[in-house]
Amino acid sequence: MNLIVSKIGLPATLEQLAEEAAELSKAALKVARVIRGENPTPVGYCEAVDNLKEEVADVRNCLKVLSDDFDLITDAEEAAKLNRWLDRLKAAGKG
Repeated sequence: MNLIVSKIGLPATLEQLAEEAAELSKAALKVARVIRGENPTPVGYCEAVDNLKEEVADVRNCLKVLSDDFDLITDAEEAAKLNRWLDRLKAAGKG
């Protein structure tokens, strides 16, 4: 068991992952909004990307902490998911 999980418990660690994943989602949407420029925001590109990087780090840290308690995904499973995504793009004429 990871030190963090032993301190706060598995449910709280999963809640932390969910919270950080939600923040990552919002950060990605903000970067897309800045890039598109259709719906102006006071946040600039650099600030939006910096926030995205911070949220990616938070999610990755949560996943690392949880990896002791869960076999979340193997390299082979991750590669299969990426290949499936690429196959869908090819099928849609975008690859």
